[in-house]
Amino acid sequence: MRTGGRASDARRHGAAAMAEGSKACGRSRVSRDFHRALAVVLALAAAPVAHAASPEPVGVEVTNASEPVLCAEKDNVTVNLASKDVRRLRIEATHPAYLGSIERDSFAADWTACSAAGDPSPTPADRPRRTTLYEDIELWVVGLRFSTFWRAGNAVVRIGDRLETGVHLLQVWRIRPMGGEEVAVLYPQDGYWRLRPMAPRHMAPTAFGSSFLVGPVEVEGRPIVKIREVVFDPSARSFTLAFERGGTARVSLSEIDEKRHTLEIAFDSGIEGRPFAALRSMYVSELNNDVARIAVREPGAKGWREEPIMAFKRATAVELWAGRVIPSRHNASAPDMVFSGFATAAPAAPAK
Repeated sequence: MRTGGRASDARRHGAAAMAEGSKACGRSRVSRDFHRALAVVLALAAAPVAHAASPEPVGVEVTNASEPVLCAEKDNVTVNLASKDVRRLRIEATHPAYLGSIERDSFAADWTACSAAGDPSPTPADRPRRTTLYEDIELWVVGLRFSTFWRAGNAVVRIGDRLETGVHLLQVWRIRPMGGEEVAVLYPQDGYWRLRPMAPRHMAPTAFGSSFLVGPVEVEGRPIVKIREVVFDPSARSFTLAFERGGTARVSLSEIDEKRHTLEIAFDSGIEGRPFAALRSMYVSELNNDVARIAVREPGAKGWREEPIMAFKRATAVELWAGRVIPSRHNASAPDMVFSGFATAAPAAPAK
């Protein structure tokens, strides 16, 4: 989330100091192929993946609480997902369809129009305290503590017998030939996640973009999820979140490659009276955003319903895609997000 410096934090503490670039090229060519690109995006989102067999997804209520802004460092996009019956879902980050057309990307903060009351402002970057919490030959988890954070959370992080307090950011890294790549982040003190696939081999790490929340979403100045404890299980490659409002969610790192990064999420009980997940992002204009369009697959529909993100109101959906078909001048390589696999049944117990 941008307000309070999240975007700047993510850029500063991302994989290996990504260089600032300039505008993505090929914009006009991609614009001419707008509908073709959208078809590719939705085909990729709907492409079969090797997931365990599951019942037909249930419809969830999707509502848009986004507000227009001029400041590109303020998250103004909020899309809530609600259903008291949902116990499972899948969240995927997939590369945008136009990724191959990008020659140079820009990750720099854009403070151009951040002068309105309540807009964030640039602050000096203090070096965070960095602690490696877990490491094996394929994956490691790093905890960062900042000198300041926008809210005083009390979430603790546990890995085996190790207990950590005051962790503001958890980074998940994967080994690759270049040394390592950051593929997921979680802010335990307000519940925000970011996700991205592995970068194609010929590219530097791609950008993080939209954030999302998992758990009972509430508004405390901005949408958050209050987490009491985060437990990482290295053998299962999963995080278990214990919420202050009660209940838990298991977030499993299911699949990651150079096309997509998939999380499988299971709640111990349904979440009633508030969203169970939310997408958070930024939109200033079609050429300056982290998300510009949304598409939903409604129960029984013969096709997808697609709209500009700021024009969308609400829907009942069994699948949701949010992303871009035209490169933005900001974080052009950031992934699209897909929410799917909504199910009411509790996950099957692992085979012994």
